[in-house]
Amino acid sequence: MGIRHDRDRAERHATSAHNPASSQVTLHWRTDHLLGAPFQEAPLGPATLVRYPHPPDLPAPRAAVALHVHGYNDYFFQDHLARTFAAAGYAFYAVDLRAAGRSLRPGQIPHFVTDLREQATDIATAARAVRGLEPGLPLLVHAHSTGGLTASLWAHAHRNAAGADAGPDLLVLDSPFLDLHAPTWQRTVGTQFLDRVGRLASTRIISDNPSRYAEHLLAANGGRWEFDTTLKRPEGLPGRVGWFVAVRRGQARVARGLQIACPVLLARSDSSGPDSPDNPLLDAQDTVLDVEQMAALVPCLGEDVTELVVPGGVHDLTLSARGPREAYLDGMLHWAQGRLPDGAAPTHRPT
Repeated sequence: MGIRHDRDRAERHATSAHNPASSQVTLHWRTDHLLGAPFQEAPLGPATLVRYPHPPDLPAPRAAVALHVHGYNDYFFQDHLARTFAAAGYAFYAVDLRAAGRSLRPGQIPHFVTDLREQATDIATAARAVRGLEPGLPLLVHAHSTGGLTASLWAHAHRNAAGADAGPDLLVLDSPFLDLHAPTWQRTVGTQFLDRVGRLASTRIISDNPSRYAEHLLAANGGRWEFDTTLKRPEGLPGRVGWFVAVRRGQARVARGLQIACPVLLARSDSSGPDSPDNPLLDAQDTVLDVEQMAALVPCLGEDVTELVVPGGVHDLTLSARGPREAYLDGMLHWAQGRLPDGAAPTHRPT
């Protein structure tokens, strides 16, 4: 017996009550306080929109507008991703979802929601905003991990919408969190139990494991990347009952089959392994999710789904070692070029 879920009611809810207002949002830009110039940020309701103003030495964006959506225990800090898209002819934006990254407010529990449609609203509002800022350009949504799950549900719910409220023109999923990487009992009986008691103990912590993956990425620990450790915690971020139930309900919806209308690229590493400092492939595997689960769910996303397998990639493929990272970026841009009218050449600056 799975999680009870009224599909029709939920999808009507996702496309009506949680839609942004029909009027264009007025944005008040300022220098991004995390990345600095030239990046800019602007409040967007409970979320925050970040943009990379197109460099004056490059031609005006001619391919599309890219909107990046982060995952759990994450926020936008990948400036090299912005420069990669810009060099390929894209206007680049990112959204820090409610209670995450730049959008975390005093008193909020980081990343805590009890319904993924709350975050889907942030994606919808960001999509509307960037379409208003970049009229006429197709929209490519690049979404990682839990952001990939939420973006998939949003794209499905908006498959019949038009104009500014439409789903993406292209959807790129970077290691999406489509299923739970856990023992069978947690994926079945444990999920059913938490779904029934979730309202009574929604903020109770049920997992609090260190993230060796995030710890290993940090430059101070010998990794390649600099990031704010209060917004992406190397020690990991506790998982709470309400968030877990929301994720499992979203994953159950994926398992029943989505009908995402646009072309989808699901990108993943070629293997998974333990998130342990003793794992010699800690820097060459997805140590957060099960890549075989992702592969199995490809047919559940829509009719036009392409799989990109990146040997040696880590959970966030954009943060992999140089070789796998370049392979991912090249492969992703090449795929997008073939799906966009008058697409830009799949090139990017070395990172």
